[in-house]
Amino acid sequence: MQKHPLIQSLLALKGNPRASVFTEPLFGIPYFLYIPYASLYMVALGLSDQQIGLLASIGMGCQIFTAMVSGAITDKFGRRWTTFFSDLVSWSIPALILIFAQNFWFFLAAAIFNSSWRISHTSWTCLMVEDAEPDQIVPMWTWVYISGLIVAFFAPVSGKLVERFDLVPAVRGLYLFAFIVLTLKFVVLLVYSTETRRGKERLVETRGQSISFLLKEYRGVASQLLQTPATLFTLGLLIVIGICSTVNGTFWAILVTQKLGIPADRIALFPMVRALVMLAMFFLVIPRISKNRFHRPMIVGFIGLITSQCLLILMPAQNYLLLITNVIIDAGSLALVNPLVDSLVFFTVDPQERARITAILYVVVFIFISPFGWIAGNLSAHNKTFPFVLNLVLFSIGLVLSLLTSRWSREERPV
Repeated sequence: MQKHPLIQSLLALKGNPRASVFTEPLFGIPYFLYIPYASLYMVALGLSDQQIGLLASIGMGCQIFTAMVSGAITDKFGRRWTTFFSDLVSWSIPALILIFAQNFWFFLAAAIFNSSWRISHTSWTCLMVEDAEPDQIVPMWTWVYISGLIVAFFAPVSGKLVERFDLVPAVRGLYLFAFIVLTLKFVVLLVYSTETRRGKERLVETRGQSISFLLKEYRGVASQLLQTPATLFTLGLLIVIGICSTVNGTFWAILVTQKLGIPADRIALFPMVRALVMLAMFFLVIPRISKNRFHRPMIVGFIGLITSQCLLILMPAQNYLLLITNVIIDAGSLALVNPLVDSLVFFTVDPQERARITAILYVVVFIFISPFGWIAGNLSAHNKTFPFVLNLVLFSIGLVLSLLTSRWSREERPV
């Protein structure tokens, strides 16, 4: 195993890449414990499908603003400290609120605080990748996903807690655990990281400049983005993945329990199956993928995602075999798509303007994504499968974008 390319890449990490990747399990452990029950927790406290969808849309709408200012804040205050404070606001505070949630307004407050995670996403990404070697980028993103998948094996613990203590008290306990562990993670990353070389340069360049002044400079950066076809294709892929992730994260558990008749205490088993499949893909397939051939696995991945949505829409109730098959296809396909799209952001963005271009990318992404929580909520209220029909259409668009990326990479330069 020590000779495996992924193991070697992990052991070779130093400095900020090492601190960023090695602390990720402290995020994944609490996240995978509570996330399978997040929407069911809302339902148990009296929220309707429309309200759940509205919360998702409000959160996305707020993320438009936080994504917009994320680049300027990251440049102004540095990658390291921006990551620390925005992580506290976006994850620790919402977890604390949700421990005591009683109605829609508690979830609304948590969603608004959580929307600032887009600031830390920009700053944390810069913190992780800016001092890394180019050949470390795909392995690093792969390990970020692997760290989340390994801790997914803790997910059955939450199922046992729900079975023993009932849904609401069990999930309150999971949010308390999340508050403690997430806060610990943010402190550890702060202690073991340093400001990046580019971050130090931007701290000097932005000294004495206000956030509003830095935002005014976005116009020139945006025109640069519009002239880069690879970045535009990446933007389209981010939009597709973002919308579908919102739909799956919010309505998958509702579909599985209310339409397919799977008991709530068994929901946590499916993330474990998903994790096993994705880990196998990461160790056996991803290391064989060259960064010059991103489009090929993405095409295969989107074909698999289309297949998984068709199966989810058409399967009969209480058919565990088909549901596990669906999870296997979906997980294997996401393992191909997600790390490569994240890596494309690094390879197709001007490194001198990474923070601001990344910010602009996610502003556009969330402008497109924000209505879809509400849209999917209304679709789910009419028929639990309709949100996944929407996914089917979007993944088909993702396949077309992957084909366009393939054509561009042949005609212009490899991506």
